[in-house]
Amino acid sequence: MALVLHSGAGNKNAFKALIAAEYSGVKVELTKDFEMGVSNKTPEFLKMNPLGKVPVLETPDGPVFESNAIARYVARLKDDNPLLGSSRIEQAHVEQWIDFAATEVDPGVAMYLYPRLGYIPYVHTTEETAIASLKRSLGALNTHLASNTYLVGHSVTLADIVLTCNLYHGFARILTKSFTADFPHVERYFWTMVNQPNFKKVMGDVKQAESVPPVQKKAAPPKETKPKDVKKEAPKPKVVEAPAEEEAPKPKPKNPLDLLPPSKMILDDWKRLYSNTKTNFREVAIKGFWDMYDPEGYSLWFCEYKYNDENTVSFVTLNKVGGFLQRMDLCRKYAFGKMLVVGSEPPFKLKGLWLFRGQEVPKFVMDEVYDMELYEWTKVDISDDVQKERVNAMIEDQEPFEGEALLDAKCFK
Repeated sequence: MALVLHSGAGNKNAFKALIAAEYSGVKVELTKDFEMGVSNKTPEFLKMNPLGKVPVLETPDGPVFESNAIARYVARLKDDNPLLGSSRIEQAHVEQWIDFAATEVDPGVAMYLYPRLGYIPYVHTTEETAIASLKRSLGALNTHLASNTYLVGHSVTLADIVLTCNLYHGFARILTKSFTADFPHVERYFWTMVNQPNFKKVMGDVKQAESVPPVQKKAAPPKETKPKDVKKEAPKPKVVEAPAEEEAPKPKPKNPLDLLPPSKMILDDWKRLYSNTKTNFREVAIKGFWDMYDPEGYSLWFCEYKYNDENTVSFVTLNKVGGFLQRMDLCRKYAFGKMLVVGSEPPFKLKGLWLFRGQEVPKFVMDEVYDMELYEWTKVDISDDVQKERVNAMIEDQEPFEGEALLDAKCFK
């Protein structure tokens, strides 16, 4: 009996097994004329998967459902299949990235895309959360791919197949170039994968979405048909109780930083001054900063990377900083930052200066941006002239900085 995959032809979860089969030399037949909502509701199908979900793989030993399990089964039909990893640690890493694709990437894409297609109710705040979560996942993936062509080892593994398939609907239907441009290594990786012959044979030509699908409007409820007037006796007057007050919709909770007393410092004014000052930076921008600075409404912080010994490759170190700044996007309204990559020889040192609204590093940033715990944070004492001059030097990208050359300087504004 041949292996039969029950699914529609364009199902990205079915792609996983079909691509794995191409790499493994295994013959898998896709059912013909499969109709979602019909074929998967038949008694024969429900015996294979009582939930009626697709895909399902029919094998001589019985059915297998869940797309990742099916892809693993197909890959294991080939002895010592490199798709599964060539050592125990590689096998663990393959499983690690399969789980990442299933728990981080797939839900993020689904919760962004499906409400806009009308599959589930659209809620704007839910979409914002989905986008933030997806960007965080893609940021972590981008950091890994900055120094890796594939997820594991030096060739395609099952992890690459599963992750690429889970990214497929994102790139093809909702993640426009303006969205993915922030993750250049993910872009390079995705287009490399989908253009591999075994991927292309199954997926065909893949094109990136040019626009975000509009939110589907709800259909207007059908008009009620009024029954014909029937003469009735006048009802006796009833004592009408006052209706219970409807609970007002709860407003979206404000960011705690929006509840702080007003500050004389207008952050956008400082960012504008910083961006527009091209000459006499000390006399114009630095002086302007201290004239604007409100120590009651804002605080300054130095940060030092805890693991500088790891920073042995320049482009990986630069990408590490770039990913950090991408993930800090959630606090752009409340912060300004400078990140310096210091040194002309590895290991390179990462040092930063951050201006935050309030007197502490914002809690929501510490909770949401995992990079924060990789740095030591020290509050600047502006009464100390040495620390104040260090602030000036970091804002100015002064070189040499603390006796060393600058490899790069990045600004968050």
